[in-house]
Amino acid sequence: MANSPFDSNTALKPEVAKPKLPPMFKVLLLNDDYTPMEFVVETIERFFNKSREQATQIMLKVHTEGMGVCGVYPQDIAETKMNQVLNHAKESQHPLQCVTEPA
Repeated sequence: MANSPFDSNTALKPEVAKPKLPPMFKVLLLNDDYTPMEFVVETIERFFNKSREQATQIMLKVHTEGMGVCGVYPQDIAETKMNQVLNHAKESQHPLQCVTEPA
């Protein structure tokens, strides 16, 4: 009976399944000539939980380079943050644009 299918030496070893991480997306603010810098800083602080100093650095990057990364998140969170920023800008009558792209 050494070849029994219930022989303890032939037991399958359980494999540990590693969950696949979701794809990440960057949330970017785009420069324009009309949105006040202070509004951009306050928006970054509010929606991306950045300090005043971090928000100012991101705003300056947007201003000088045309765009700046506010954060990197899973796709659904990135899209939610993008929509929050766009709605906030629209309500405040500013043309600030926010987009997402794969990280």
